[in-house]
Amino acid sequence: MEQMVILGSGPAGLSAAIYGGRAQLSPLLITGTALGGQAATTSEIENYPGFPKGVGGMELTQLMQEQAERFGTRVEMDEVTEVALGAQPFVVKTYGATYETRTLIVATGVSPRLLGVPGEEKFKGRGVSWCATCDGFFYKDKVVAVLGGGDAAVEEAIFLTRFAQKVYVVHRRTQLRAQKVAQERARQNAKIECICDSVVVEILGEENVDGVRLRNVLTNQESELQVDGVFSYIGTIPNSQLFVRQLELDPRGYVVTDRRMRTNVPGVFAAGDVQEIAWRQVSTAVGSGAIAAMEAEKYIAEQESHADPERQW
Repeated sequence: MEQMVILGSGPAGLSAAIYGGRAQLSPLLITGTALGGQAATTSEIENYPGFPKGVGGMELTQLMQEQAERFGTRVEMDEVTEVALGAQPFVVKTYGATYETRTLIVATGVSPRLLGVPGEEKFKGRGVSWCATCDGFFYKDKVVAVLGGGDAAVEEAIFLTRFAQKVYVVHRRTQLRAQKVAQERARQNAKIECICDSVVVEILGEENVDGVRLRNVLTNQESELQVDGVFSYIGTIPNSQLFVRQLELDPRGYVVTDRRMRTNVPGVFAAGDVQEIAWRQVSTAVGSGAIAAMEAEKYIAEQESHADPERQW
């Protein structure tokens, strides 16, 4: 019987693991498909407190994992296939094992939203990417398009200029949505050019990407842009499919919690991007993970005191 199982290894899950470990609950953290979540794919994080010169997403992930393991967290590189949350203890099944747990913290994060246009699936891994940190090196001296206008799109466009000779930022609106400091850095970078009021309607190529077809949303006029790669940052969708009909989800699929990260199932908590709709930041994820772990510890203590009145002070 586990005291605490944490699903997800991004900042929220690792923060929960640190707090759960310090509470001597011996947390079990199941990483999911990739260690570190979205944060690990970010080239540089400049707004996380304590790192005045910035820190790489993977480096921060490794530091947090080391800290969690120092306090007794067990990290399993596995993927959850099924959960049963109808009764205590909760059951968590992975490809490698089945676990029973008194509390569960859902920190499964989000996945990139797909364009849904011709060529996207065909060229996945052959010119279409969602991770500049992972794939940027392969585009040395080439031309790439970054889709989106938010923080992730602009920051990764700046990162890609380390390799690419030209980076087009394609955004459906007239103005970018990224933080002003990031926008200013992009404007000052001679390698970056913004194509606004435009969307990609097709990704072109034979064996690999060699261009995109754009549509201007104001005029409906279409044009072709020659690029060697496409990096898409047009939004995310919550990784909550496992919890359909088990936890309360909002219309977009995000797990519904109160301010104490409690879901509608007592003993189950959620933290990070899977429940955070407005502020998807490393700092907010860390905070919600800490809250979830402290609430889980409190839940266990209350259950034990009810079972054994003599334990109450």
